[in-house]
Amino acid sequence: MRSPLSRRRLAAAAEAPASGIGPAAQLPRKPRAAALSIASNATLIALKLVAAALTGSIAILTEALHSGIDLVASVVAFVSVRKADEPADASHPYGHDKVENLAAAIEGMLILVGAGVIVFESARRLVDVPEVESLGIGIAVIGFSAAANFIVSAYLYRQARATDSPALEGDAAHLRTDAFTSLGVLAGLVLVEVTGVQQLDPVVALLVAAAIVTAGLRILSRSSRVLVDEALPPDELAAVGAAIDDYGASEVAGWHKLRARRAGSRRYIDVHVQFHDGTSLRRAHHLTHELQRAIRAHIRHADVLIHLEPAEPPSAGGSAEVDGGRGGDRE
Repeated sequence: MRSPLSRRRLAAAAEAPASGIGPAAQLPRKPRAAALSIASNATLIALKLVAAALTGSIAILTEALHSGIDLVASVVAFVSVRKADEPADASHPYGHDKVENLAAAIEGMLILVGAGVIVFESARRLVDVPEVESLGIGIAVIGFSAAANFIVSAYLYRQARATDSPALEGDAAHLRTDAFTSLGVLAGLVLVEVTGVQQLDPVVALLVAAAIVTAGLRILSRSSRVLVDEALPPDELAAVGAAIDDYGASEVAGWHKLRARRAGSRRYIDVHVQFHDGTSLRRAHHLTHELQRAIRAHIRHADVLIHLEPAEPPSAGGSAEVDGGRGGDRE
């Protein structure tokens, strides 16, 4: 008989919002979310360029540049989520899921490129300070931009969590950063209006660049760890072990050599499961499929590979070594 999974252990493992623990939710709404981001960024670019031309503000111009980079990132996200959802083929037998992680890395690099351009232009404007005019228009446009980006980024974050999409998460981070930097630009324009100190405009743009660099490095680091096959977080590994331990089949003696990695929204899990002497191959094969289903019930988008082994001394079972050979029974 199958025993229920340990609620306490699995509840503790499910605390992280970006975790793969929970019901699967790979929905076709990912491309729609990315398309909304494209439309939003295109609209904001036009508004900011008009406002920059009317006011002469470098901070608003850098905001338009940032939105332009966001637009490129949104297009990359849109293409990547469509490609990642394509089924495996002869040249990509493990699927195309890592395209999303590659897209997130590209988004991180685009953020850093944009920050470099902002630093260059701001430094030039500090030496040759232009007159900032028509501040009321600039303040209105930047205020609208910040509100729009907060709304769209919140929607993208919800979709990223629901679909476990790193590409949408990167796009949402882009827009959230743009929203916060817009607030910084808004504060700078208000200070120029109140104090008349024109140098505050490029100074605020430099502060914006610093925030952009931080966001870009964070996205690049996160996506790079997946691209080099970093192990899954401890809570997800613990959930795999709990699924095996609590399954309750008397023929299962233990497990070891657990290793797992992520590609896009999919988890690839390998583990060696040991069976007591006398267990037939047919029965072990059946239990393997049952264990795969138990693991997939608590780790979303899991591709589970189980290697069958005879039982060893008790000290060898139940450990979670992250190594071992490949081969086994994948459903």
